[in-house]
Amino acid sequence: MDVTDLKELNAEVILRMDSAIEHARRELSGLRTGRASISILDSVSVEAYGSMTPLNQVAQLSVPEPSLIVAQPFDPSMLSAIERAVQKSNLGLNPSSDGKVIRIPIPSLTEERRKEMSRLVHKYAEEGRNAVRQVRRDANDKLKKFLKNHEISEDDERRGLDEVQKITDQKIGLIDQLQKKKDVDLLGK
Repeated sequence: MDVTDLKELNAEVILRMDSAIEHARRELSGLRTGRASISILDSVSVEAYGSMTPLNQVAQLSVPEPSLIVAQPFDPSMLSAIERAVQKSNLGLNPSSDGKVIRIPIPSLTEERRKEMSRLVHKYAEEGRNAVRQVRRDANDKLKKFLKNHEISEDDERRGLDEVQKITDQKIGLIDQLQKKKDVDLLGK
């Protein structure tokens, strides 16, 4: 084993950690903050033509006002199916249709609901941090195995462990920033 193998290990670590961060980012973007955002509807699927289809594939979504999302179906016959899907989504949204478009008002959040959402933010962020730590554990185990099999020296192992820790600290810092930003959106702190 040589330096390029260690670089490959670091590249794999970065790739897997970035994947964990992206997952946390998607989870956090789906949380409602009281402001209209198309991403809160990412989890909504509509029964279209015999299969479940993501809402953004059957309607054009737009945010004309800070507290309103408008869904304009590509196929007008999908209007009632889209409306039902949004109602059943457990997002606490109450859509209304005028026969052409569906207006989805985003209600302002109560203080209690904001705190509940903040707890979810912390849960998703912690899951992201745990995923990053798991990648670190896997990488450290590989380095220890390489040392045990005499594929690398103790110095190379130490350098590898230090490098993996630096990467981990950086990635956890990114998740912490995502969490703080979402908390500011929710609680204004």
